[in-house]
Amino acid sequence: MDPSDFADVLRSVREFVREQVVPLEDRIEADDAVPDQLRDACKAMGLYGFAIPESYGGIGLSMAEEVELAMELGWTTPALRSMFGTNNGIAGQVLLSGGTEEQRQEWLPRLASGEVVASFALTEPDAGSDPSSLTTKAVRDGDAWVISGAKRWITNAPLADVLMVFARTDPDAPPAKGISTFLVPTDAPGVSFGPHDAKMGQRGSWTCEVYLDDVRVPAAHLVGGEEGLHRGFVTAMKCLAHGRLHIAALCVGMSARLVHETVEFASAREQGGHLIATYQLVQGLVADSVTDLHAGRALVREAAKAYDDGSDRVTGPSTAKYFCSEAVGRIADRAVQVHGGSGYMREVPVERMYRDVRLFRIYEGTSQIQQVIIARGALGKAARG
Repeated sequence: MDPSDFADVLRSVREFVREQVVPLEDRIEADDAVPDQLRDACKAMGLYGFAIPESYGGIGLSMAEEVELAMELGWTTPALRSMFGTNNGIAGQVLLSGGTEEQRQEWLPRLASGEVVASFALTEPDAGSDPSSLTTKAVRDGDAWVISGAKRWITNAPLADVLMVFARTDPDAPPAKGISTFLVPTDAPGVSFGPHDAKMGQRGSWTCEVYLDDVRVPAAHLVGGEEGLHRGFVTAMKCLAHGRLHIAALCVGMSARLVHETVEFASAREQGGHLIATYQLVQGLVADSVTDLHAGRALVREAAKAYDDGSDRVTGPSTAKYFCSEAVGRIADRAVQVHGGSGYMREVPVERMYRDVRLFRIYEGTSQIQQVIIARGALGKAARG
């Protein structure tokens, strides 16, 4: 994208987030839902397709541009970004990474416009950090596939029109092999949903269990066609790497908001006849948070550059996701500490954000999974004995 055009996009998103979304944060928290006017505004701004190429109706941001956008989105509740995050990220990337051209032409323009909401149905009750152990199965039956299984904690599933379902198509293959991906419309017979989950934080972002009871889909709904058969695990890993870098940038945006809230409070709150900003122990907490913020921002930008030039699409995203998700947790904890008793009260932004950020260390690969990926990248075969 032309730099001046991208600057306009960032400016518009920044104004939208700070002027229209931030004032509604308490309502989103109380209602556990994002108001329709915000959803419609995001569609009009093209946010449902920022990572989808222009040839398919999206904005077509590079990863370097995408992380800058995610930092702006991180200034407010993560429920906003979650609305369109799956269309651009782990669900939309399935088609970009592994779909046929016919599948891309059919689905991506509708994802980019927001006409269709897609979900990434990978996680299962007994297959989370290790998706190779998934048990959902798909069996070929003439010109169709029959899918059976259950998925857990699937983002946007209650609102989705189509699911990217990962299922085992070769039960005799090694765990990481024999997995394929299917486009499953949510109105297909046999698809049902549990109630949306009651979570610690990130209210307004809906997840739920998905049940697949002998769901029949046409053979044409196998992502990648016959050539994509059994390549689901590889596709999932590519999509997760993209998603990890995006989540890292989102964490940086939330870190910036938390630092802002901390500085504003410390600069106005008096204790013992003095602003608490004058106390060196408070200054130390602020300094540590500012340092974490700057380090995370620099790491994300460097990792995005390497992702775009193709030199690192594995270790870089993992290092960024690991550091930034841990850092935003530290920053949120310090923010609550500086706020004192006020920071423990509902309807105070840092209290809500403290709960919101905890999830980033878990989904799209826990911090411990990122450690394994990073270490194996550095140690090579030695890490495997």
